[in-house]
Amino acid sequence: MVAVGGAQDGNNGDDGGNTRESFTIRDGTAEETTVHVTTAEADGPTAVVLGGVHGNEVAGYVAANAIVDWQIDAGTLVTIPEASAIAVDRGTRTDDDGIDLNRQFPEGETPETQLAREIWAVVADYDADVVIDLHESTGLYAGDPVDGVGQAIFRSDGGWAVAAANDAAEYTTRNYVDDPELAFQTGSFSGPDSDPMGLLVHKAARDLGSDAFLVETISTDVDLETRVQWHSAIVERLLTNELLLDEPANGHGPDEDESADEDDTDDTDDGDESDAADDTEDDADDADDDDSAAADSPVPVIETCPENVDELALESGQTVELDASGSHAPDSEIVTHEWDVGQTEQFDKSGETLEVTVGSNGRDTVVLRVVDDDGATATESITLSTK
Repeated sequence: MVAVGGAQDGNNGDDGGNTRESFTIRDGTAEETTVHVTTAEADGPTAVVLGGVHGNEVAGYVAANAIVDWQIDAGTLVTIPEASAIAVDRGTRTDDDGIDLNRQFPEGETPETQLAREIWAVVADYDADVVIDLHESTGLYAGDPVDGVGQAIFRSDGGWAVAAANDAAEYTTRNYVDDPELAFQTGSFSGPDSDPMGLLVHKAARDLGSDAFLVETISTDVDLETRVQWHSAIVERLLTNELLLDEPANGHGPDEDESADEDDTDDTDDGDESDAADDTEDDADDADDDDSAAADSPVPVIETCPENVDELALESGQTVELDASGSHAPDSEIVTHEWDVGQTEQFDKSGETLEVTVGSNGRDTVVLRVVDDDGATATESITLSTK
């Protein structure tokens, strides 16, 4: 398979039967981003997974960055974790010019921007059998996308895509969703003459004949780690159905006791005491795991200019700069800084620094959430008070 035009980054290698390579598109521009290619020894289909088409939909690109390192059993896995690098850096849906990347792929025509054309070249040159685009929404899907599209898997037509989407939605809901209101739904793509138009997955389905999926998690009132888990589980289930993966093997298979059904048919009470002892040991192990997780958690740090503003009475309308660049993670790197201004439970701003204009309501609380490259999160808050 020939690599699409772009600069090789030199990270090629063999990994446990998988060959890995990567290259950049839009090389040398602000839009430069990396394409990762994993190839198994066994022949099989090709899947393309994208995140970061919209830069404010964090779980999608965090999950895609982790998917880069997955092992596959057959075929080829192409991952573009941060498709719109500018939007990801800005933490916004669009780039500096207000361009929504996911409206630049008209069906039957050449994509409308250079970035879109180079992304499309990757999808087309690798002749993707499956395309999966990871997104988020602030509202739940209930059959009408006007109210939101969160917790939904939208898919192309065709028997396999329909069955695979339904299976992935049911599987992920059953194993990873505690709240019934957040159960995953499925829906078909809108028609070629209906809004929204210009979506990458629509073009992949109709111009290439790919089985295409648009995955949406809800971004409000659910922590990032859970949203990333949902994305990962859905992608892994879709790829397992497509036979790139024999069984879930990348850390997202549920812990299922295959002997549970046999145990249910045994009415004896033999082993109750040992079971109780085992439970006690398990609890102790869980406590140790919790302590270890706390030690490995990222550490959010908020510094301010002027200094110590949380101890001052500020003027209404005064601007304060919050700096999270001192945040760190013990054994990894911080990849995302998110801000919730006013404790709205919506982390809709991102970046290491944030300028806040103090309001006249007496107190404004700002929450910082940091995410490391393992997907672990932690929060810190600061309260700004006015005179």
